[in-house]
Amino acid sequence: MGTALFFSFLGSLVICMALIPPLMASAGRLHILDIPGGRKAHAGSVAKVGGIALAAGTFIGVLVWAPKDDMVLAGLLGGLIILAFGVWDDRIGLGYQAKFAGQALAALCVLLYGGVGLSSLPFLPEAWFGPWLGLPLSFLILLAVTNAVNLADGLDGLAGGLSLISFAAIAYLAFQNDDLALMLMVVAILGGLLGFLRFNTYPAKIFMGDAGSQFLGFFLGVTGLVLIDGAHGPYSPMLALFVWGIPLLDMAGVFGQRLREGRSPFVGDRNHLHHKLLGRGWSHREAVTWIYAGQVAMVATAYALRWQPDWLLAAVYAGAAAVVLSFFVSHGPGSKKSDGSSGPQPETAELGWWERHARLAHLPLPVLGIAVSGFLLASVALPGRIPPDAGAAAALLLALLGVAFGFAPHAIPWLVRAGLYVGSSFVLYFGETGRPLSSAGWMEPSTLFLMVVAGLVMLVMRLNAVRQFETTPLDSLMLLLALFLPLLPELHVGEVNLSVLTAKLIVLFFSFELLLQAYADRLKLAGLLAGWVLAGITVRAWL
Repeated sequence: MGTALFFSFLGSLVICMALIPPLMASAGRLHILDIPGGRKAHAGSVAKVGGIALAAGTFIGVLVWAPKDDMVLAGLLGGLIILAFGVWDDRIGLGYQAKFAGQALAALCVLLYGGVGLSSLPFLPEAWFGPWLGLPLSFLILLAVTNAVNLADGLDGLAGGLSLISFAAIAYLAFQNDDLALMLMVVAILGGLLGFLRFNTYPAKIFMGDAGSQFLGFFLGVTGLVLIDGAHGPYSPMLALFVWGIPLLDMAGVFGQRLREGRSPFVGDRNHLHHKLLGRGWSHREAVTWIYAGQVAMVATAYALRWQPDWLLAAVYAGAAAVVLSFFVSHGPGSKKSDGSSGPQPETAELGWWERHARLAHLPLPVLGIAVSGFLLASVALPGRIPPDAGAAAALLLALLGVAFGFAPHAIPWLVRAGLYVGSSFVLYFGETGRPLSSAGWMEPSTLFLMVVAGLVMLVMRLNAVRQFETTPLDSLMLLLALFLPLLPELHVGEVNLSVLTAKLIVLFFSFELLLQAYADRLKLAGLLAGWVLAGITVRAWL
């Protein structure tokens, strides 16, 4: 199971990242561009093809590694319908009636063919609950969650980051319930999401479009319903409300405000939660960061209360909903912060000691480069055994990297990244599979070394925040995950501690991005390091 989860996630990640550059180059010809104006927060035209790449990575990750049961196949068919209508909408701009028609068709696929749906309701006797009630309620839920995520897609990285938090929670809860099919579907989505968010953080190079936001919302609804289905596990239906979190409450608040003002709930405006925060003077990063924090709080509450009675879940959710919905009562879109600030303030005042020792402030970056380079050079000796299929994948990527350096220089940056991401993932994953669970764990040398690298990464990001690097809310979210995941209990699959492995990969991926940005003129050296790791994996696989 661990190998299937690993390859499903990594395959979706790499496929999404590989497809985005050619799709971006073709967006103008395909007429899939987001033109600024109206309620748009960006200034220039941006390609809306991220959802296509995200969906492609997800489909391949699920089709290759997930079991082909009715739920999975129906979900893929529904996702394909949502994607087709979403791309159509991104090209010509559909009315809400056509959008609802596509969403309804996709929902009926998973409800009727996949058997997905509510099997009980809190506070309602089971004898009173049947298909006559469960089917229409499940249908409405799927439409609601699909549109909630679609409407939340108003700032760079917002809908994708919120979905990332929710899907991560569903994956962990499914893991605790031993639901392999649900886990494999969700980790494929997580891989594609991370590949997309690499290009979508502020300022975004690409948008997911309606195709991507509806795709994420649809699968968030489907996987949430599967999670709380009594046939799959013991979780209360109330738990899904916490997992769906901020987007659902934001949509409820917006629709309520429009109806209260006598307007159609389906006509867009600037009254979403993120618009209200921006209207109060918050910067883009501040607004996204605080909404992320609210979503993290919601899913953390879901985890903490997962075995609690329905009345307690309902009471806590009512309190959380009251806090979020209060913004739609007390905060108008035009109000400003009362402190008189005119935007983000420079951070130089907080760097006093480092400014007085300027030469020391430049040290962490080259030290990080030396440490990561040394790790990559030595890493091929870490795994105990590498399977032939991993060796074949590494050999193919190595060949593509060589072709790019010889004949396609425009593809070098993306293939170098793919080589570093895939090679380091293989090394760490197969290194974990060769070690028994009773071994040193946190005291294992590679873990201790990567903890030092994590410290260097945070130091580089902090000291260079006003110079070379622009940290984003997604950076903060990923660092939070790297710190929090190893604290989760019982997150082992076979010989692999998934929480520690994920934290290690986050640290390495962050270090790659920082170094590639800082040393963009040394791309050939990075290519040689990637080639060394891929070649080592290829050789080790056939020894």
